[in-house]
Amino acid sequence: MNPSTRRTLEFVLDNLVWFMLLFVLAAFSLFVPNYFQLGIFANIIEASSVLGVMSIGLALVIIAGHMDLSVESVAALSAMAVGILFCSAGIGLGLKLDPEWLMVPVSLLLGLVVGGLVGAINGYLIVRVKMNAFIVTLASYIWVRGLVLAVSGGRSAQDLAPAIRWFGVQRLLGLPLTAWIAILCFVAFSFVMARTPFGRHLLMIGGNENATFRAGIKVQRILLTAFVLAGAVAGLSGWLLAIRTSGATANLGTGLLFNAFAAVVIGGVSLKGGVGALPGVYAGVLLLSSINTAINLMGLPANFTQVIHGLLVLAAVLLDTLKHQIRQKLA
Repeated sequence: MNPSTRRTLEFVLDNLVWFMLLFVLAAFSLFVPNYFQLGIFANIIEASSVLGVMSIGLALVIIAGHMDLSVESVAALSAMAVGILFCSAGIGLGLKLDPEWLMVPVSLLLGLVVGGLVGAINGYLIVRVKMNAFIVTLASYIWVRGLVLAVSGGRSAQDLAPAIRWFGVQRLLGLPLTAWIAILCFVAFSFVMARTPFGRHLLMIGGNENATFRAGIKVQRILLTAFVLAGAVAGLSGWLLAIRTSGATANLGTGLLFNAFAAVVIGGVSLKGGVGALPGVYAGVLLLSSINTAINLMGLPANFTQVIHGLLVLAAVLLDTLKHQIRQKLA
C-alpha cells in the first residue's frame, strides 16, 4: 500500500464518527419534516451539553484502560448539593450571597469539589489499594445515588437562584451559555490530550501500563489524576443539569451513564484503552442528540431511542474491532 493511500485510510478511520454524523444529519434533513433548520441544529447542540461534559470524564478513564460507572450518580449528587443550597422551594435552603453573581462561581466550585471528592475516593481505591475499577465504581454508582436519596429524603429542590439559572437562558451566537461551556470543555481537554505530557502518558498507560511504568512515568499519579478529573467533570455536568432543570430531584440524570458510554464508544474510544480522541467523542454525543431530536420530530415512541442507541453501540464496538484489525495490517 502506498503512503498516500495509507494516510487517507488512517484519516478515514480516525474521523469515521464525523462522517457518520454528517450522513445522519443529511438523511434526517431529507426525510424528517422540519428537521433542516438552524433552530433544530442549535437545539441538538444545547441538548448534548450535559451528556457531552459527562462523556469527557468517562472517556479519560476509558482511554487509560479503566472504567468509571459512577459518573451518573456523581452528577446527581452534585446537582442535589447545588439544588439544596441555592434553590428556594422544596428542600432548597435558598442561600443568598451578596453580590448575587457570587452564587455562580460558588455553586460551580461546589459541584466540582463534590465530584472531585468521589473521583478521589474511586482513584485511591483503584490505584493505591489495587481494587478492581469495575467493582469500585459500580459500588460508587450505588452508594452515591443512595446518598442523594438519603440527603434529599426523596424530595426535590426547586426554583434555582436566578443568577445561576441565567446560564440556562442567556444565549451567545444562538446557543445558550451551557452549550458553550460544554464546547469549551471539549476544546480544553482535547488540547490537554493532544498537546500535553499528561494526555500522551494517559494514552500510553491505556496502551500498555507496565511498559509505561518501566519507562519511568508516574503511572499511579496520572491514573489518580484521571479519576479525580472524571469525578470533577461529572460534577460540572451535574451543575449544568441543575441549571437545565432549575433544581434537582432524587432520580435526576437516571440513564445518562448508558448514553455516555454509547457516545464514548461511538466516538471511537476503544474499551481496550490507549485509543481515542475527544473530538470524536463530541461527534458521538451530537450523533445521539440528533437521533433523539429526529425521533421526537417524527412522533415515535421514546422506546425507539434506546433500541437505536443499543444498536449504535453494537455497531461501534464492531467498527472498533474492524479498525483495530485494519491498523494491525497497516503496521
